[in-house]
Amino acid sequence: MRWEDFRRSENVEDRRGEPGGGPRIPGGRSGLGIGTILILGLIGWALGIDPRVLIGGAEIFTQNRPSQTQQAPTQQTRRGAPNDEMGKFVSGVLGDTEDRWKDIFQQAGRSYKAPGLVMYDGATRSACGGANSQMGPFYCPNDQKVYLDTDFFTELEKRFRGCSGKACQFSAAYVIAHEIGHHVQMQLGILPKVQQLQQQLDESESNKLQVMVELQADCFAGVWANQAQKKLNFIEPGDVEAALQTASAIGDDAMQRKMQGRVVPDSFTHGSSEQRMRWFKTGLTSGKVSECNTFQGRI
Repeated sequence: MRWEDFRRSENVEDRRGEPGGGPRIPGGRSGLGIGTILILGLIGWALGIDPRVLIGGAEIFTQNRPSQTQQAPTQQTRRGAPNDEMGKFVSGVLGDTEDRWKDIFQQAGRSYKAPGLVMYDGATRSACGGANSQMGPFYCPNDQKVYLDTDFFTELEKRFRGCSGKACQFSAAYVIAHEIGHHVQMQLGILPKVQQLQQQLDESESNKLQVMVELQADCFAGVWANQAQKKLNFIEPGDVEAALQTASAIGDDAMQRKMQGRVVPDSFTHGSSEQRMRWFKTGLTSGKVSECNTFQGRI
């Protein structure tokens, strides 16, 4: 993946190294419960993959109540594009998503408001509650920011089979672009509609809507990659295959099969391996937002 030509975004808050980090496990509606984290730990043990990779972005936008203990960034928070290699990569991918989605929105006669991105290590706070390294990257609609513990990507390259070097960078870019996809959904008014509808549904039907949300974010990640490829020709051999392997590994069916030996589709929240790969490829091939309608007329 040739990302060096990406414009670096200044919409980055670098909270790495701030005091008060370290392992804090959030619970309740403001984050993942400890039971979920333990389950992910078991899955990771079974697959030989870090749990943060398996969660594939622990979206907590469905738990949309502001935290009462929200902590403002300290004075040590650095704003703007970081200068270290990981920071350059993250701000570069973020910057290119800003450029591509700005163009896409302009072509549709709309304006795109870019999200923020918070880089942290260990733990931090978001407007959706506690953010912990075991949660994986996620998007918080309350402050419209992506939260990213960059150790996630170190572990991705270290432990994910078939992912190394620049091919692994494209997998990391896919994860970031997926979270940006949720911000696009927020900008289009999709997330509020889903949240409102979920309140009227039972758990099984609510999960089905959640899967549609996640698959559309996968498709939007593919749309970004398509548009960026046309502009900058940044994809190298092996990149797409690595991203598809990542999408497959974090499918609900793959995780459930490894954990419990059987698949329970009604409990899916992110989609099957086949679905995640198919919708990412749909966006990557078409480059069109209109091809990413995963909701089948539900909203």
